[in-house]
Amino acid sequence: MIAETVCSAVSAAGLGIAAVTAYRRRFLTAARIAAYSLIPVALAMTGVVGWLADTAFSPTAWAGFGLLGAAWLLFASTRAVERRRGGTRKERKETARAAERGAVAPAASAPSLGPGQSARPSGRPAAKASGSDDDFSDIEAILKKHGI
Repeated sequence: MIAETVCSAVSAAGLGIAAVTAYRRRFLTAARIAAYSLIPVALAMTGVVGWLADTAFSPTAWAGFGLLGAAWLLFASTRAVERRRGGTRKERKETARAAERGAVAPAASAPSLGPGQSARPSGRPAAKASGSDDDFSDIEAILKKHGI
């Protein structure tokens, strides 16, 4: 009973504000305010306000909302863990099988590849051998570029 009275008062105040807005010749805004102000009365007439009032003061309903929140947290955390691991269990098994088939490192030496297989594909040029002087050549170039 109190909830319906409060909803009626809120709607009446909203309609009053809409009337003042329409008097100022801002009809579009007045129509929007009137639409918003009719919502509380409509909810009270349909019984939603009574249902919400009964739900708000029910410990069983709050326990249900708590369980819904816990379920949502479980779903969200399992989704985050699944994304970190890289997919579903089926996808991880397929990745592991593919890794077992091609278990040799990409730049492996010829003996580990087995007889008759080359360490490098024929389309790629051989990499330049790096000595101790070449290790820091990139760093030196960057420092020279910045005048250091």
